Amino acid sequence: MPALTANVTNTVALVPGYFSGALTQRDDLRGQRRRAVAVAVPALVGGIIGGILLLITGEKLFSAMVPWLLVVAAVLIGADPWLKRWAKNRIASTETQSTGHLATTAGAAFVGSIYGGFFGAGLGIILLALFSLVVPDNLIRINALKQLTSSIANMAAAGFLVFSGRVEWVVVPVIAVGAIIGAVAASRWVRGVDPQVLRGAVVVISLCVAVAYLLR
Repeated sequence: MPALTANVTNTVALVPGYFSGALTQRDDLRGQRRRAVAVAVPALVGGIIGGILLLITGEKLFSAMVPWLLVVAAVLIGADPWLKRWAKNRIASTETQSTGHLATTAGAAFVGSIYGGFFGAGLGIILLALFSLVVPDNLIRINALKQLTSSIANMAAAGFLVFSGRVEWVVVPVIAVGAIIGAVAASRWVRGVDPQVLRGAVVVISLCVAVAYLLR
């Protein structure tokens, strides 16, 4: 399957997974109504822009970009513990405000959502880092806002890309089921599995696939 077609198919198939992830943290969004409203439109528009950029890029250029995008995703996933620790320390050093900085929060959602609509891998980590810079709140509530933003951006991009003619519908149900299982498992901290081992495996696989693309 061509790289661009595979990415479009993944974007469409991952909608249930993103939605499930947001649903599992809905309780942590209580009291964040203004933030949720602030990120909704930027995430929607950003996701669509990312989808448009993906199609404009074309198969040849996107295939050339894939290995480097995978390397970026691998680095983000590998750095996840340090980014979360940095975010936690930064949040602890700032004074919590009930409303947050809505304009900058919306801007962060917009930037992250463009990336998510274009590629998606590592989107959650990017949004978590961006929101940690501008949202003065605890990490759990910021993570819930991240889940909501990711879900909206993904659904917006998928809604646009579904009409592109590049979706391989045969594999969509398989990916969708796997995404739902992954989202539910992640929300429960993947009990019984060492997070470091799991993270390391994902990083190694991403780098191996990137090398395979470079050697084609």
